[in-house]
Amino acid sequence: MRAMPHLQLLPGAIATILAEAADTKTLTENDRYGLMAAILDESLAEEDRRAIDRLLRSVRRGQLEIA
Repeated sequence: MRAMPHLQLLPGAIATILAEAADTKTLTENDRYGLMAAILDESLAEEDRRAIDRLLRSVRRGQLEIA
């Protein structure tokens, strides 16, 4: 079994991903890695968790494309 690489979220990354996704209607591979790092961060702020939930709902509804 391979070990999971250590991922660290950059400050402001969630807000940046949210803004870019709203503009382009797309989540890139880098965005997805950023979201994965955020979800694994136990100290993630509740506001950021809600933003991630909004992004995931948008994907499920077909409002965002996965690139």
